[in-house]
Amino acid sequence: MTPAAVSETAKRIIANVEQAIVGKRQQIILSLVSWFCEGHILLEDVPGVAKTMLARALAQSVGCTFKRVQCTPDLLPSDVTGASIFNQKTAEFQFRQGPIFAQLVLADEINRTTPRTQAALLEAMAESCVTVDGVTHKLKPPFLVVATQNPVDHEGTFPLPEAQLDRFLMRFSLGYPTMDEELQMLELLQREHPVNKIAAVVTAEQLRACQDAVKQVRVDIKIRQYLMQIVHDTREHEDLSLGASPRASIALFRTGQAMAAMRGRTFVLPDDVKRVVASVLTHRLILKPEARLRKVTPEQVVHEVVEEIAVPTIEQPASP
Repeated sequence: MTPAAVSETAKRIIANVEQAIVGKRQQIILSLVSWFCEGHILLEDVPGVAKTMLARALAQSVGCTFKRVQCTPDLLPSDVTGASIFNQKTAEFQFRQGPIFAQLVLADEINRTTPRTQAALLEAMAESCVTVDGVTHKLKPPFLVVATQNPVDHEGTFPLPEAQLDRFLMRFSLGYPTMDEELQMLELLQREHPVNKIAAVVTAEQLRACQDAVKQVRVDIKIRQYLMQIVHDTREHEDLSLGASPRASIALFRTGQAMAAMRGRTFVLPDDVKRVVASVLTHRLILKPEARLRKVTPEQVVHEVVEEIAVPTIEQPASP
């Protein structure tokens, strides 16, 4: 699949999802970038801003199976991965799959379940497989986990540690709609929820082809040095006690490729990196206590780092 075909595929999915999600094109694009990179998404936002609807609309647009896991303190790892059940008729144990075996899994309020269950979910994200009773089960591609958490309510939660946050390719928020967008939403919802009308416009095989095509996008040495400079500058920033990890470098590299492919190009430009850098890096940074007291945010730090680095000039490669 060529980058032009990737771009056309992305446009079809975006237009389809926008039938149900109003005014959130940038977040839909970031979601597709993550899926094209075979990464996973952490949506951190207040309740009622269509986090679940976004995940459902994406799954239905690609014709993928969708399962929702409501994370609660009493949720067990076997409730996510599945368990072996004794069949009295055959006198044998049979494995019954859990919701993690869907192609798109929504882990709602992931910070409300225990670290043990969080670890089971994150293992599946990292390895794309589940091991139960010594038997490894592969997860069907394209596999995507969309986890949500409420940044306001901290009572009775188990915050994800930094090492587990680092496993999410991207973190971003949807935010409140504008008044005009909310009026449009009310009109769409008058008779039935628009997400129920969404049909598949792309097959899972086509999305897999997009994932393969993204890996072929050329990243010039100047772009590699540019994104590495961004990552290394976070490690030396005076307001941070922990900068971005090498996994962040890989994530920035991959997401830059996906953004370029979605724009129909065979090569990455600095603008592609700039469009994804905040969503890729902010959840991987830890502020110093004195920086938090000054109300400094990771977004401000990333913006400051990017602004101080000279943007390389890239010439369009000659057509093969």
